[in-house]
Amino acid sequence: MTIQQFFATCPKGLEGLLMTELQSLGFDDLRETVAGVYFSASLKGAYRACLWSRIANKIFLPLGRFEVNSAEDLYDAARSIDWQQHMLPTGTLLVDFTGSSNVIRNTQFGAVKVKDAVVDGFRESAGARPSVTKQDPDLRINARLNRGHVTLSIDLCGDSLHRRGYRTKQGAAPLKENLAAALLMRAGWLEIAGQGGALIDPMCGSGTILIEAAMMALDIAPGLDRAGFGFERWLNHDAEAWAELRHEAQSRYREGLTRDIPEIRGYDADRKVLFAAESNISLAGLDDFVRVVCKPLSEWVRPTHKALDCGLILTNPPYGERLGEQEALKGLYRQLGDKCREHFEGWKLGVFTGNPDLGKSLGLRANKRYKLFNGSLPSELLLINVEPSQYVNAPPAELNKPKPLSPGAEMLANRLRKNLKQLSKWVKNNEISCYRLYDADMPEYSAAIDIYGDYVHVQEYAAPKSVDEEKAIARFEEIQAAVPAALGVDHEHISFKQRRRNRGKDQYQRQSEQRHPLIAVKEGPATLLVNLWEYLDTGLFLDHRPVRQRIAQMARGKRFLNLFCYTATATVHAGLGGARESVSVDMSNTYLKWAEKNFEANNLSTAKHQLVQGDCLQWLQDCREGFDLIMLDPPSFSNSKRMEGVLDIQRDHVAMIDRCMEILLPGGCLVFSNNLRSFKLDDEIGARYAVENITQQTLDPDFKRNARIHQCWLIRAV
Repeated sequence: MTIQQFFATCPKGLEGLLMTELQSLGFDDLRETVAGVYFSASLKGAYRACLWSRIANKIFLPLGRFEVNSAEDLYDAARSIDWQQHMLPTGTLLVDFTGSSNVIRNTQFGAVKVKDAVVDGFRESAGARPSVTKQDPDLRINARLNRGHVTLSIDLCGDSLHRRGYRTKQGAAPLKENLAAALLMRAGWLEIAGQGGALIDPMCGSGTILIEAAMMALDIAPGLDRAGFGFERWLNHDAEAWAELRHEAQSRYREGLTRDIPEIRGYDADRKVLFAAESNISLAGLDDFVRVVCKPLSEWVRPTHKALDCGLILTNPPYGERLGEQEALKGLYRQLGDKCREHFEGWKLGVFTGNPDLGKSLGLRANKRYKLFNGSLPSELLLINVEPSQYVNAPPAELNKPKPLSPGAEMLANRLRKNLKQLSKWVKNNEISCYRLYDADMPEYSAAIDIYGDYVHVQEYAAPKSVDEEKAIARFEEIQAAVPAALGVDHEHISFKQRRRNRGKDQYQRQSEQRHPLIAVKEGPATLLVNLWEYLDTGLFLDHRPVRQRIAQMARGKRFLNLFCYTATATVHAGLGGARESVSVDMSNTYLKWAEKNFEANNLSTAKHQLVQGDCLQWLQDCREGFDLIMLDPPSFSNSKRMEGVLDIQRDHVAMIDRCMEILLPGGCLVFSNNLRSFKLDDEIGARYAVENITQQTLDPDFKRNARIHQCWLIRAV
């Protein structure tokens, strides 16, 4: 049995846990390094690591390490490996490239260089070449560049091992499965369970901690229900060894289901996120072992249906990013500490937070702290023995309740309630879930407040320089107080931003260091994905709702072009409206990836509905295709470095419209829109084409107060 060296990767901060886990799986010759552990094993042993590791992200089989002083060195390194030992010339491959150096500055360039070397080698030796695919390739190659050397490896896993297969739905800020497993290990869950102790998560979200805990207690292999592994189509795959390991894991699974494990229970105030938890629990096959209940933290007590004398409380509460959020969350943390002292003395408490300072509000002293990362965010796991010796004198939770609203905040809250009442009939009758509630109705509170289903998005416009800075800060704090009070929305479901004028690529830059998942909202038949925290814009311009609906009505059987497509929400409506095919063009890769997710959410094929990255003006000039329906919604101004020259919509709109009309098929229609308040359509356009101003028809009740939000025309050939 050949022993080889493998490399297991893991999130930063979990290397020690991964090393201990690999030792428990029977491996030796272990060497810990940053974000991973080297270990020696047979191929069957590597398969065992793929199947049983709860901490690892990937298991790699290194093929060689090479010095790289130029792009040619990288090419030569990849070319020196005999890839025919690993895949067929007619197969498919994918290259993942990480790291950079003075000569290889771009990971995409590095990946292409390695791919070219592999393909050229096959073409020269076999007269055929493999193709590249992102979906289930026969061979996945990993190239890791570090300190002037590249390591080329076979990726045995395919998708990251943290994707167990059970989590198809999630809440607002989910933990990855391997991070949840790491928290349980650090908290000593298996030892506690072995002593009959229960597990409770009072803010369980989509249930990841609960599910991982049950899988550990029941001895279920974390990789048992995965759709597949990368090694299964590798030429050197040992199918017999893999079948033997899976049979063993299935036997242990069946045996585990007969165990009498301790209580595992979760609570959350958000009924919607508990639906996701219940779905995930069911997919994991754990309905008989994990229970979740809709209950706010204020009502949380120790279960009384049976004696639970000891156990582990492990939770990942919200921790806020901004000062206002953090201040509001101090009461939540204090309440958690009070509940533990009142009902769970003798238990162990684990709190995982990205803001350890909030831990001080618990009123409990941590006896252990572990520094970890939640994605790229530095975080800590606080472990606390809930016993009198760890109690810290602190004011009761009642003192941390929200302060009464100031007169100004109360005035704003009343206006929000009034607007909500005025729009309620229209919202209900038209099944509107995303709309503008408030748009600087009161000059002293200059903000746009939008509803996105169960979430609220608040953008305060920057105060004029004439407004005193302290007064501006106070007004923003009053907005932060008034919104949750008026709308009854939990603070973690509200995004507060201060919007300022941005140019060039600034609009694409992240506004938040914390990662947030995309939230699915409904707009008619369309499911659209929004992000209320990470970027300046949310991914959905609400004022264009009627324009998108009109496009859906016009698109049946048509070929649709969407220029400056943003996240391609108009294309989604066109596709659902029956568009034969479409092309959507934008300069931003960020938005195009977002658009692709919108397509996936609505089962729209990218074969029929193409996404094109490029300068829209240049693409328009080069276009030699014809379209029945065109959406042209350019920015007012752009000086992006990716563009040639500068776009000024007032100056350039005639040339853009003329070019669109040249590629418009007979009987077709151009929908032209922009949001420059001072914009005037040139008289030449009216003289050359049939022009219909539909601006008033494209303003729903939520934007009637701001009739200059955009302008829109239908333009047809005469």
